[in-house]
Amino acid sequence: MKKILIASTALIATAGVAAADVTFDGYGRFGLTHNDGDTNLHQRFRLNITAATETNGGVEVYGTVRLQADSNDDDSAYGRPLSAGVFGLTYGGFNAEFGNASDVIDAENVVNFFGYGAGLTYILETDAAFGLHDANGLSNDEESQQRITATYSNAGLTVAATFAPEAGAEEYWQVGAGYRFGDYNVGAVYGDNEFTGDYWLVGFDGAAGDFAFQAVVGDHDLYDDLAWGASAQYTLSSATSIQALVAGGGTADNTAYGVGFIHSLGGGVSLRGGVANNADDNTEADFGVRFDF
Repeated sequence: MKKILIASTALIATAGVAAADVTFDGYGRFGLTHNDGDTNLHQRFRLNITAATETNGGVEVYGTVRLQADSNDDDSAYGRPLSAGVFGLTYGGFNAEFGNASDVIDAENVVNFFGYGAGLTYILETDAAFGLHDANGLSNDEESQQRITATYSNAGLTVAATFAPEAGAEEYWQVGAGYRFGDYNVGAVYGDNEFTGDYWLVGFDGAAGDFAFQAVVGDHDLYDDLAWGASAQYTLSSATSIQALVAGGGTADNTAYGVGFIHSLGGGVSLRGGVANNADDNTEADFGVRFDF
């Protein structure tokens, strides 16, 4: 009887899997990090699991969770809890995500906010001076603020909006729009956080041959100066590229700057490293291996 029940259960489980596409993606990285005189071992393994299906009317319905392991600054390592889920609906140029979802700024569908980050662990990105701009996405925190983000894209124009109710974090909302023309994109986002106040940002990015660039500027009710950041990437060969960044104003105590490199070894594996002077005027550096799957 047990064998029959087990076999029946297996058939039911298999039928459920067959009705939806289940995909896995993510990356692993390991190496060394250096920050203000301290050098540590670093590791991260990230696995995203997505199940998706489609209705008879052509609406794609999907859900994603994340497994992740990380290291601490004291050379210890740990596994994070399973993330809360992100659920989505896609039809034509419309997409809506619910739950542990990215907001408009974090999704970067209208403004390239983080730029061409330097190093294995992105020791510097162009968000370095935007400390009070909400930029939240899928996380492995034990409790995650839920968000609703809707995006519509058509003929180069993208509009998006996010609402995040108060739940362990301040309630906030964002709206944004971007327009892509050829290899260039311009966009803007406006947001309001019930605790910290209003903010905005404008970005421009593009590419010309082997050279790509990005710039972003913004303000917040609590900033004394405009926050800004810019980055560039130059492709030296089919295997190697270099990155350079600078950021300042906003919440940065100092102008941050850095450089990095990526060298592909094939098969989704690359050597990466960088060095930067961060917004706290500390020197950071890293070097290691990353593999994407």
